[in-house]
Amino acid sequence: MSESLTFMMGKFAAVLPGDRRYARNHMWAMESAPGRWRFGFTTYAIRLMQDVYFLSWSLDAGDPISLLQEIGHIETSKAESDLFSPLAGTLVAFNDGLLTDPSAINVDGHGGGWLFDIECEDPTPLLDVTAYHQYLTDNWEKTQRLIKGKINED
Repeated sequence: MSESLTFMMGKFAAVLPGDRRYARNHMWAMESAPGRWRFGFTTYAIRLMQDVYFLSWSLDAGDPISLLQEIGHIETSKAESDLFSPLAGTLVAFNDGLLTDPSAINVDGHGGGWLFDIECEDPTPLLDVTAYHQYLTDNWEKTQRLIKGKINED
């Protein structure tokens, strides 16, 4: 198991547990059984989104999914966005409690705020904690410009 890393978002710390893998769409993954991965939002994503108000799924448990397939929708205090699958496989379970009360995402993102489980044979798109931290570092300037509405400025 790797050590946890911290990515500084200005004055805010996003802790990245070392016992997880990470997707480029800012979800953490933990293997809950052989070939079965549980996903949730990283602390980085939660900080950017701030309060989650609404979450819905466009697929059902048992449905096959492809990498980056749209699987749902989220509304937060900062944005409305579609959600995309971080892996190809079979979507096997949702955290149904989040549909009526998504606040667990904000208060316990690495525990009770988990989103869904996927069974897959190939988790290679997932990054280890060091690679994800580097991905955040490499893209932080672009993210700041996006947040400030200056994405097209050099």
